[in-house]
Amino acid sequence: MIPKYRKQFNQQFSQEKYEQLKEYLAQKGGIAPAFRISESPLFLTNEFKNKLLDASESIIDQIKALPSEVLYKAVPDNCKVPNDTLQPHFFTIDFGICRSEKGEIVPQLIELQAFPSLYAFQKTFEDTFCEVYPFLSELRNTMPHSEFKNHLKELIIGNENPEHVILLEIFPEKQKTAIDFALTEQLLGIKTVCLTKVKKEGRKLFYENNGKSVEIKRIYNRVIFDELDRIPDLKAGFDFRDDIDVKWITHPNWFFKISKFLLPMLKHQFVPKSYFLHEFPESESLDNFVLKPLFSFAGSGVNLNPTKEVTEAIEDKENYILQRKVTYEPIFEDINGEFSKAEIRLLYIWHENDERPILLENLGRMTKAAMVNVDFNKKDAIWIGSSNAFFGEE
Repeated sequence: MIPKYRKQFNQQFSQEKYEQLKEYLAQKGGIAPAFRISESPLFLTNEFKNKLLDASESIIDQIKALPSEVLYKAVPDNCKVPNDTLQPHFFTIDFGICRSEKGEIVPQLIELQAFPSLYAFQKTFEDTFCEVYPFLSELRNTMPHSEFKNHLKELIIGNENPEHVILLEIFPEKQKTAIDFALTEQLLGIKTVCLTKVKKEGRKLFYENNGKSVEIKRIYNRVIFDELDRIPDLKAGFDFRDDIDVKWITHPNWFFKISKFLLPMLKHQFVPKSYFLHEFPESESLDNFVLKPLFSFAGSGVNLNPTKEVTEAIEDKENYILQRKVTYEPIFEDINGEFSKAEIRLLYIWHENDERPILLENLGRMTKAAMVNVDFNKKDAIWIGSSNAFFGEE
């Protein structure tokens, strides 16, 4: 994809520049990324970008057309949080970079979420790539940094004093995404607070800031609610299902409503056919499908080669989907003449009074392994890990 930029980058690349890239990121965040940073960005054509946007806009249309009660069915009974909202504040959508049967490079939908991704980090990542490789600036995102910041500030802080807004996570210092929390704090002037440090009094929540108790009025939520049950002896400061006097950004119910649960309902040339496991037709062959739990995170529980024995042993079949396999195409050439595969996540935000979400950034993931999630990469390979996409003309 865009050979001239790939050639220029590979000629300029050095291990020293890669170390410089990582050092700059660590300096800016005050903490090193806890996940692997790819040596290289993705170079993709504007034609490919238009395909991404066409698929995304169609998917957004289809989601908007679904009755709210259909979406609400996705929320497990034990995870229903009061005071739901009409739409989510975040919308992220993952596409594999694949080769079609006609030989064209096309996006293929992998999954979608109404859950915040690494918004602050990816903007910093893009900036840092451009600092280390100045020629990338001609391909960078056209949205000015000030506009990007204002969008996130309006969404997360609104008209509130930042002191009353927190980024909520469970043991944030142990999370791989801790650098994004730090960069979000810098960008918006809010604090990251552990769920165990929150105090509840009546319907109000509080956290301690510089020795004083401060009321929490808005929560930028980074906690995956259904994972809390898997943490032994967790002493949370409140129950998500409590009727509390806070504004959720975004409301926890949307994690379930916009998820793999929607995949069997979506139709587009770049959306692989999916079925709920309990509705899988006999006319289809398991060999052509990947088995995925509905609400897993970071690729956990995915079975690339499901068998009849495996699927029949699953009791809660309504909580799994079978998604038609796609072929990730290794098109990103490294300095050794080897090729990586990749997928791209589009990072949208959705202001409360807006009809449609706004695309702010993207996140790339590169691999030479069978699965694209960075946890599945081989440790000795290059051109693997977290990345960022730059778009241009061939």
